[in-house]
Amino acid sequence: MELRDYFKVLRRRWISVVLIGALCATAAGAYTLLQSPVYASDARLFISTSESDAATAAAGGQFSAQRVKSYADLIGSRELANRVVTDLGIDADPGELANQVSAEVGVETVNLTLTVTDTDARRAQQIAQVYAEQLVDLVRELETPQGETNAPIKATIVDAASFSETPVSPKPVRNIGLGLLVGLLVGFALAVLRQMLDTRVSSPEDLADVTDAPTLGTIVQDPAGTRAPLLTQIEPHAPRAESFRVLRTNLQFVDVDTQHKVFAVSSALPGEGKTSTAVNLALSLAQGGGRTLLIECDLRRPKAASRLGLDEAIGVTSVLVGRVKAEDAVQVHEPSGLDFIAAGPIPPNPAELLQSNAMSELLDHVRDLYDVVILDAPPLLPVTDAALLAAKADGAMLVLNHGKVTRDQVQLSIERLEQVDAALVGLVFNRVPAKNKTYGYGYGYAPQESDQAVPARRREGWHRR
Repeated sequence: MELRDYFKVLRRRWISVVLIGALCATAAGAYTLLQSPVYASDARLFISTSESDAATAAAGGQFSAQRVKSYADLIGSRELANRVVTDLGIDADPGELANQVSAEVGVETVNLTLTVTDTDARRAQQIAQVYAEQLVDLVRELETPQGETNAPIKATIVDAASFSETPVSPKPVRNIGLGLLVGLLVGFALAVLRQMLDTRVSSPEDLADVTDAPTLGTIVQDPAGTRAPLLTQIEPHAPRAESFRVLRTNLQFVDVDTQHKVFAVSSALPGEGKTSTAVNLALSLAQGGGRTLLIECDLRRPKAASRLGLDEAIGVTSVLVGRVKAEDAVQVHEPSGLDFIAAGPIPPNPAELLQSNAMSELLDHVRDLYDVVILDAPPLLPVTDAALLAAKADGAMLVLNHGKVTRDQVQLSIERLEQVDAALVGLVFNRVPAKNKTYGYGYGYAPQESDQAVPARRREGWHRR
């Protein structure tokens, strides 16, 4: 990943990053509230020698500096803790009391500062003061040579134990700040990991390693699509209508040397919107004035006829078995002037029918009568029907559900087409969020000529000859 990729991840998943950061900050705040306040008391001692003449002063200073480190280590001894417990007359474990005390030697000095922490400020001061006094006595005992009364080195209390009612722990601001920082880092790391493991297709760049096929169009997500699934049911300048006009325009540049074209519209898996894409693309082509025929070739789960509100009884299967002629199976969608052949009765052997010579003859026949023939094919991965249809057509358009289909599924779908020598003419991204500027939907659409009046200029098809 490059630097700009990290910014893309942050822009795409910033909400989850912020939520994790807030969660960690909240957890840190809750942990802080559950902690008992801890107070600290400091006492400072000065370590010196009894030498008074200048000749031995330097040597005495070095000796004191060496000794002060040993005294700092004695702070954590059980012997000193026992003395403090006895002096204070408290019921405490010497080992636990020793853990409450720490010592620090000033840099290049003979000053020793001991610090005692406790949940009671006054008790912390008392323990610190007794610790300092007992350390002075212990140093005198240890440094006094046997048989003598004076020690060559001594510890002197310079600052008595301090008292403060301000707790040193916990620190709410620091803890919450650290929790927020750690949460943001963890959230961003998880976002990057999720992005690296996420193989779903969310932009044309995600397909760079899968296929070189062009993106013919992107269909913008419309919340009202379930109530008004057809182009004839929405405003002509709605973003979804504009999406299909762009797809219609781009389709004209596919195989420009061929006057009559047959395209299969399929997807990798069910539920990606291939039927709605095929139906609305056909409607847009018909509204644009071209002779257009939509054939419902999903003989397993046909939905196009019900979407258009047309009869499902007679259709492709009726023509393939010779019950009716193709001309008699054609219906007209009056609002748009689109010619349509339904799937007809669902057969027990859809793949065999679609692979038959009768299907090839049907496609050859309608190819000469229409500018564009759209085949609403089944999904590619569950069954072989779509690949068989694509091999008989001039190529296939693969509808990809934005943010749902994975790169592996797209790769397998393309391999299905390659296995039968079918051409992939392009990709169609479906249900793209309107705010996704990757596809250019971050601006308003300028009014264009409405397609509602165009069907009157259509060249005649079967039902108008």
